[in-house]
Amino acid sequence: MFILLHLLSWGSRSKMRNWNLVDTDYIRRMTKAKSEPQPASVADAPCVFCSLRDATTIVMRNSLAFAVRDTTPVTALHTLVLPYRHAPTYFDLTEAELAAVNDLIWRLRSDIEKDDASVKGFNVGANVGAVSGQTIFHCHVHLIPRRKGDVQNPVGGVRAVIPDKMRY
Repeated sequence: MFILLHLLSWGSRSKMRNWNLVDTDYIRRMTKAKSEPQPASVADAPCVFCSLRDATTIVMRNSLAFAVRDTTPVTALHTLVLPYRHAPTYFDLTEAELAAVNDLIWRLRSDIEKDDASVKGFNVGANVGAVSGQTIFHCHVHLIPRRKGDVQNPVGGVRAVIPDKMRY
């Protein structure tokens, strides 16, 4: 941990990403007993979002984050904004990554509004932890365009994640 934090203070972004991966592998090797077989786990499986870092489906990017359309969209143009670094949740992002994610959200909002005049609002959110519905543990922020009439009664918005609390 000390090595990673120290490198963050002086390394360039590209070096930081490379060193982070090398250090993670080193730490993993040092903490696993070499003679003991390790059980396969979900944590060892490749991250579906990490595999998108260089995909042709990226709709926008900056130096620390990228955006792709959701493959199971809630509405048309539903977009996911993700950090390049594999950070499990929104609260694991650095200040620089938060700024990069926010930059893309604002730019995407503008582009979506230009491309689709029927968009009149947005839901922006991230699920943090399994109890909140997170199923892929690589931080991703949903930008969901909303249109008049896309639901019968939008009152309560994101409060609908707990249906009894939707109306107030």
